[in-house]
Amino acid sequence: MQLTSYTDYSLRVLIYVGSLPEGGRTSIKEIASAYQLSSNHLQKIVHDLGRKNYIETIRGRNGGIQLGLQPEKINVGTLVREMEDMALVECFNENHLCAISPVCRLKGALHKANEAFLQVLDDYTLADLLVNKDDLADIFLAEIRKR
Repeated sequence: MQLTSYTDYSLRVLIYVGSLPEGGRTSIKEIASAYQLSSNHLQKIVHDLGRKNYIETIRGRNGGIQLGLQPEKINVGTLVREMEDMALVECFNENHLCAISPVCRLKGALHKANEAFLQVLDDYTLADLLVNKDDLADIFLAEIRKR
């Protein structure tokens, strides 16, 4: 299974914002600089994360981006389900055209594998990904200073 860049970047945004000091805020530009990513692409992701209440975006001079939930309340499996199309193969969709679907054994195996993948991710929260918060913050700061 490979996550889309959209989901990957969503997780990275949350890790970045979660590594900030308590109550700290950042900007899309700062996150993009730290990861060397497109600000335009991150803008869509930040908007989506905000709509889903994972982050808060505050407008104005003292505005910025901050977590909308406590890190221990952000489940990685849930986030991946919300960001990804989990239909690994065509037959996972309602209107598939595969002729062997009614008797195919692969579909069941792939479904089971997909569930196992998500079950492992369900065991992690953003807080688990931030146990080395200080190390992450140091790396992000070094990356931003390079720019």
